Amino acid sequence: MTETPFKALALLCKDLEATTKRKEKTALIGAFLKKLERDEIKPAILLTIGAVFPETSDKTLDVGWRTLKRVIDRGGQTTLFRHQLTIKEIYKTLQEIATASGEGSRRHKEQLLERMFAQTEPLEAEILARIIFGEMRIGVNEGMMLEGIAETTETDPALVRRALMMTGDIGRVAEEAVQNGETGLRSLEASMFVPLKPMLANTAESPEEAINDYGGEAAFEYKYDGARIQIHRQGAEVRIFSRRLTDVTESIPDIVEMVQGFPEKKDFIIEGEAVAVGENGRPLPFQDLMRRFTRVNDVWEMVKQIPLRLYLFDALYYDGELLIDEPYSQRWSILEKIAPQEYLSKRIITSSPTEAAELMDQATEAGHEGLMAKRLDSPYSPGSRGKNWYKLKPVETLDVVVVAADWGSGRRRGWLSNYHLGVWSGSEYLVIGKTFKG
Repeated sequence: MTETPFKALALLCKDLEATTKRKEKTALIGAFLKKLERDEIKPAILLTIGAVFPETSDKTLDVGWRTLKRVIDRGGQTTLFRHQLTIKEIYKTLQEIATASGEGSRRHKEQLLERMFAQTEPLEAEILARIIFGEMRIGVNEGMMLEGIAETTETDPALVRRALMMTGDIGRVAEEAVQNGETGLRSLEASMFVPLKPMLANTAESPEEAINDYGGEAAFEYKYDGARIQIHRQGAEVRIFSRRLTDVTESIPDIVEMVQGFPEKKDFIIEGEAVAVGENGRPLPFQDLMRRFTRVNDVWEMVKQIPLRLYLFDALYYDGELLIDEPYSQRWSILEKIAPQEYLSKRIITSSPTEAAELMDQATEAGHEGLMAKRLDSPYSPGSRGKNWYKLKPVETLDVVVVAADWGSGRRRGWLSNYHLGVWSGSEYLVIGKTFKG
């Protein structure tokens, strides 16, 4: 059959951008997916959400705005007979750009970009540029794409979401759903060294709110001012992944050594926080912690400069059994089997708001953010933000107004990018800071 042209995907993106109605967007996505061949589904899904690789991949395009601008500015040098690019051709070329390395790779990347843009019409070039920078601005997030997949394949949306949580690869989920339906989706289970999407928390105003919502009793843990990590151990091998599912093992060998020293030798996946500490034992600023996670050279020298402590709070897999459907209380019991007490997060189980408030005071006095409240019978819902976990932090609110904005530069050219915030002094607005994307 004829391959689907990239222009069809570009037109889909414009249609998605033109409506704000969720049902219309999912219907558009569903109708488009039904027209695709099996080997076009994964590329189309990823490109539509502004991605080339699944979340679990460390690969990047590594194409800057200046490089792309040079290519676009030379866009007039097109071929005499324009070839209509297909979705698969665009996807394959972007993958080739990402894998280019070594001497001359920068020029090779530009040449590949030039060949693509020389064959594109203005609409295709616009959408292609958005894909390259991962900024689609069409109002389609991962959740909406999952709904479209479920609608297209007439499968349970909850099952589609679970499959993504297990694999971190929305393209693979879509392929399996289209090809094999619910049977295929159920076959997608967690694997060692493939990170699960982390469970997320909502915010509660007070310990009392959490206790009431959880039926009169809750677990309260320190909310550490660190970086969330997921640790996989199989035999002697340990791999560690960040909250964004990036493999950070090589940057934190001290945490690897800690885990290798655990007496428990059965395979496991556990979750916790890595916290950078100073000479006084108090947490260092988050910026210092990030220096550890981004370091790839002279790593052990950085270990000496910025030591880490490990605080664990959940067990997701143990001795061949996936634990995410087990209640929190049971997962914690298994965590206690896996890790020595010194590595467990500080926590209490209580029905007293006063006791929880005292624990929060202790946490903040020690330099941490506050508390996590957790329902004792709650399952672990990877990638989901529900009410089974609450975060509680001391907060101060301030009413501000936007008093000015800056025009963006580079890839944000033509957009208002930085917003200046002010407070009313009684006679004028005083600027107190800026807010950026995010």
